[in-house]
Amino acid sequence: MSIVNIRNIELVNNPAKFDDPYHFRIKFEAIAPLEEDLDWRLIYVGSAKSEEFDQELDNCSVGPIPAGINAFDFQAPAPQHHLLPSTETEEILGVTVIIITASYKEKEFVRVGYYVNTYYEEEEWKENPPPTVQWDKLFRNVLIEKPKVTRFQNPWDTATQASPFDSQSFSNGNGTTAQQQLPPSGGNGNFETFSAPLPPPVQKAAAVGSSSGGEDIEMS
Repeated sequence: MSIVNIRNIELVNNPAKFDDPYHFRIKFEAIAPLEEDLDWRLIYVGSAKSEEFDQELDNCSVGPIPAGINAFDFQAPAPQHHLLPSTETEEILGVTVIIITASYKEKEFVRVGYYVNTYYEEEEWKENPPPTVQWDKLFRNVLIEKPKVTRFQNPWDTATQASPFDSQSFSNGNGTTAQQQLPPSGGNGNFETFSAPLPPPVQKAAAVGSSSGGEDIEMS
Protein backbone atom coordinates (compact mmCIF):
# COMPACT_ATOMS: atom_id res chain seq x y z
CA MET A 1 0.00 0.00 0.00
CA SER A 2 1.35 3.38 -0.97
CA ILE A 3 0.24 6.98 -0.68
CA VAL A 4 2.52 7.96 -3.59
CA ASN A 5 2.62 6.19 -6.96
CA ILE A 6 4.87 7.16 -9.87
CA ARG A 7 2.85 7.71 -13.05
CA ASN A 8 5.54 8.54 -15.58
CA ILE A 9 9.27 9.20 -15.85
CA GLU A 10 10.61 10.95 -18.92
CA LEU A 11 14.29 11.42 -19.73
CA VAL A 12 14.39 14.68 -21.66
CA ASN A 13 17.87 14.23 -23.16
CA ASN A 14 18.25 10.68 -24.43
CA PRO A 15 20.45 9.48 -26.05
CA ALA A 16 23.16 11.90 -24.96
CA LYS A 17 26.89 12.22 -24.55
CA PHE A 18 28.25 10.37 -21.54
CA ASP A 19 29.24 13.58 -19.76
CA ASP A 20 25.96 15.42 -20.35
CA PRO A 21 23.76 16.01 -17.28
CA TYR A 22 20.71 13.80 -16.77
CA HIS A 23 17.37 15.60 -17.03
CA PHE A 24 14.38 13.63 -15.78
CA ARG A 25 10.77 14.78 -15.67
CA ILE A 26 8.89 12.81 -13.02
CA LYS A 27 5.12 12.67 -12.60
CA PHE A 28 3.55 11.02 -9.55
CA GLU A 29 0.21 10.83 -7.79
CA ALA A 30 -0.39 11.39 -4.09
CA ILE A 31 -3.72 10.04 -2.91
CA ALA A 32 -3.51 12.29 0.17
CA PRO A 33 -1.46 15.37 1.12
CA LEU A 34 1.80 14.65 2.92
CA GLU A 35 3.12 16.27 6.07
CA GLU A 36 6.75 16.28 4.87
CA ASP A 37 8.74 16.46 1.62
CA LEU A 38 9.65 13.54 -0.61
CA ASP A 39 13.38 12.89 -1.02
CA TRP A 40 14.68 11.71 -4.40
CA ARG A 41 18.13 10.36 -5.38
CA LEU A 42 19.80 9.35 -8.63
CA ILE A 43 22.43 6.60 -8.34
CA TYR A 44 24.84 5.43 -11.04
CA VAL A 45 26.03 1.84 -10.63
CA GLY A 46 29.72 1.98 -11.51
CA SER A 47 30.27 -1.77 -11.17
CA ALA A 48 28.02 -4.81 -10.88
CA LYS A 49 30.71 -6.45 -8.73
CA SER A 50 30.82 -3.96 -5.84
CA GLU A 51 28.65 -1.28 -4.25
CA GLU A 52 31.85 0.64 -3.57
CA PHE A 53 31.65 2.23 -7.01
CA ASP A 54 28.03 3.42 -6.80
CA GLN A 55 27.82 7.19 -7.28
CA GLU A 56 24.98 9.33 -6.00
CA LEU A 57 24.78 11.81 -8.85
CA ASP A 58 22.37 14.15 -7.07
CA ASN A 59 19.47 14.31 -4.63
CA CYS A 60 16.56 16.65 -4.05
CA SER A 61 13.60 17.26 -1.77
CA VAL A 62 10.19 18.05 -3.27
CA GLY A 63 7.27 19.56 -1.40
CA PRO A 64 4.81 20.44 -0.09
CA ILE A 65 2.91 17.54 -1.64
CA PRO A 66 -0.82 18.10 -2.22
CA ALA A 67 -3.23 15.32 -3.13
CA GLY A 68 -3.44 14.66 -6.86
CA ILE A 69 -1.05 14.54 -9.80
CA ASN A 70 2.29 16.28 -9.21
CA ALA A 71 5.36 16.74 -11.42
CA PHE A 72 8.89 18.08 -11.16
CA ASP A 73 12.17 18.16 -13.07
CA PHE A 74 15.19 16.36 -11.63
CA GLN A 75 18.59 17.23 -13.11
CA ALA A 76 21.86 15.58 -12.11
CA PRO A 77 25.46 15.67 -13.36
CA ALA A 78 27.11 12.76 -15.15
CA PRO A 79 29.25 10.27 -13.20
CA GLN A 80 32.71 11.42 -12.16
CA HIS A 81 35.39 9.60 -14.11
CA HIS A 82 37.82 9.23 -11.22
CA LEU A 83 35.20 7.42 -9.11
CA LEU A 84 34.63 4.68 -11.69
CA PRO A 85 36.35 1.33 -11.03
CA SER A 86 38.51 1.72 -14.14
CA THR A 87 38.92 3.98 -17.15
CA GLU A 88 39.86 1.04 -19.36
CA THR A 89 37.61 0.72 -22.38
CA GLU A 90 36.33 -2.77 -21.54
CA GLU A 91 35.18 -1.56 -18.11
CA ILE A 92 33.28 1.47 -19.41
CA LEU A 93 31.60 0.25 -22.60
CA GLY A 94 28.45 -1.84 -22.40
CA VAL A 95 25.53 -2.00 -20.00
CA THR A 96 25.18 -0.72 -16.46
CA VAL A 97 22.29 0.61 -14.36
CA ILE A 98 21.02 3.92 -13.02
CA ILE A 99 18.53 4.00 -10.16
CA ILE A 100 16.02 6.64 -9.06
CA THR A 101 14.92 6.25 -5.44
CA ALA A 102 12.21 8.04 -3.49
CA SER A 103 11.96 8.22 0.31
CA TYR A 104 9.56 9.63 2.84
CA LYS A 105 10.65 10.38 6.39
CA GLU A 106 14.02 8.74 5.62
CA LYS A 107 12.37 5.48 4.51
CA GLU A 108 12.69 4.41 0.89
CA PHE A 109 9.33 3.46 -0.63
CA VAL A 110 10.17 3.04 -4.33
CA ARG A 111 13.14 2.63 -6.65
CA VAL A 112 13.17 2.65 -10.44
CA GLY A 113 16.11 1.06 -12.27
CA TYR A 114 17.11 1.48 -15.91
CA TYR A 115 19.73 -0.11 -18.13
CA VAL A 116 22.28 2.34 -19.54
CA ASN A 117 24.21 1.38 -22.66
CA THR A 118 27.55 3.18 -23.09
CA TYR A 119 29.06 3.19 -26.59
CA TYR A 120 30.93 4.99 -29.35
CA GLU A 121 29.12 6.25 -32.45
CA GLU A 122 32.19 6.03 -34.69
CA GLU A 123 31.85 2.94 -36.85
CA GLU A 124 35.55 2.03 -36.65
CA TRP A 125 35.44 2.15 -32.83
CA LYS A 126 32.41 -0.11 -32.49
CA GLU A 127 34.47 -3.16 -33.39
CA ASN A 128 37.90 -1.91 -32.32
CA PRO A 129 37.56 0.72 -29.57
CA PRO A 130 40.67 2.59 -28.41
CA PRO A 131 42.31 1.06 -25.30
CA THR A 132 41.90 4.31 -23.35
CA VAL A 133 38.44 5.83 -23.07
CA GLN A 134 37.81 8.87 -25.25
CA TRP A 135 35.30 10.62 -23.00
CA ASP A 136 34.38 13.33 -25.51
CA LYS A 137 33.36 10.65 -28.03
CA LEU A 138 31.41 8.49 -25.58
CA PHE A 139 27.61 8.29 -25.66
CA ARG A 140 24.95 6.82 -23.40
CA ASN A 141 21.47 5.52 -24.10
CA VAL A 142 19.11 4.90 -21.18
CA LEU A 143 16.51 2.22 -21.93
CA ILE A 144 13.77 4.40 -20.53
CA GLU A 145 11.02 2.15 -21.94
CA LYS A 146 12.09 -0.77 -19.73
CA PRO A 147 12.07 0.35 -16.09
CA LYS A 148 12.26 -2.10 -13.21
CA VAL A 149 10.31 -0.80 -10.23
CA THR A 150 10.64 -2.11 -6.69
CA ARG A 151 8.34 -0.86 -3.95
CA PHE A 152 8.78 -1.04 -0.18
CA GLN A 153 6.32 -0.70 2.67
CA ASN A 154 6.25 2.69 4.36
CA PRO A 155 4.25 3.80 7.42
CA TRP A 156 3.48 7.21 5.84
CA ASP A 157 1.56 9.63 8.05
CA THR A 158 -0.47 8.37 10.98
CA ALA A 159 -3.65 10.07 9.83
CA THR A 160 -3.28 8.98 6.20
CA GLN A 161 -4.89 5.80 4.96
CA ALA A 162 -3.25 4.13 1.94
CA SER A 163 -5.27 2.17 -0.57
CA PRO A 164 -4.05 -1.19 -1.91
CA PHE A 165 -1.78 -0.96 -4.95
CA ASP A 166 -3.69 -1.08 -8.22
CA SER A 167 -1.51 -2.14 -11.16
CA GLN A 168 -4.00 -0.77 -13.65
CA SER A 169 -4.12 2.71 -12.14
CA PHE A 170 -0.30 2.61 -11.93
CA SER A 171 -0.03 1.92 -15.64
CA ASN A 172 -2.63 4.19 -17.18
CA GLY A 173 -1.20 7.48 -15.85
CA ASN A 174 -4.59 9.14 -15.35
CA GLY A 175 -5.05 11.59 -12.49
CA THR A 176 -8.15 12.97 -10.87
CA THR A 177 -6.96 16.53 -10.27
CA ALA A 178 -5.03 19.19 -12.14
CA GLN A 179 -1.30 18.61 -12.39
CA GLN A 180 0.86 20.49 -9.90
CA GLN A 181 4.29 21.72 -11.07
CA LEU A 182 6.54 21.44 -8.03
CA PRO A 183 9.86 23.22 -7.61
CA PRO A 184 12.79 20.83 -8.00
CA SER A 185 15.29 20.63 -5.35
CA GLY A 186 16.36 17.83 -9.28
CA GLY A 187 10.38 8.26 -20.02
CA ASN A 188 8.24 8.15 -21.99
CA GLY A 189 5.12 6.05 -22.05
CA ASN A 190 2.87 4.33 -19.62
CA PHE A 191 4.16 1.79 -17.13
CA GLU A 192 3.05 -1.77 -17.78
CA THR A 193 4.19 -5.14 -16.53
CA PHE A 194 6.74 -7.19 -18.45
CA SER A 195 8.43 -10.50 -17.79
CA ALA A 196 12.12 -9.89 -18.57
CA PRO A 197 14.27 -9.52 -15.42
CA LEU A 198 17.49 -7.55 -15.19
CA PRO A 199 20.45 -9.46 -16.63
CA PRO A 200 22.39 -11.42 -13.97
CA PRO A 201 25.51 -9.18 -14.11
CA VAL A 202 23.54 -6.11 -13.09
CA GLN A 203 20.81 -7.76 -11.04
CA LYS A 204 22.80 -7.56 -7.81
CA ALA A 205 23.89 -4.02 -8.53
CA ALA A 206 20.34 -2.88 -9.19
CA ALA A 207 19.29 -4.22 -5.81
CA VAL A 208 21.91 -2.25 -3.91
CA GLY A 209 20.54 -0.50 -0.88
CA SER A 210 17.20 -2.26 -1.01
CA SER A 211 15.62 -3.43 2.21
CA SER A 212 13.62 -6.53 2.94
CA GLY A 213 9.95 -6.56 2.12
CA GLY A 214 10.39 -5.01 -1.33
CA GLU A 215 7.86 -5.80 -4.05
CA ASP A 216 9.30 -6.02 -7.59
CA ILE A 217 7.10 -4.60 -10.32
CA GLU A 218 8.65 -5.03 -13.77
CA MET A 219 7.38 -2.69 -16.42
CA SER A 220 7.90 -1.59 -19.97
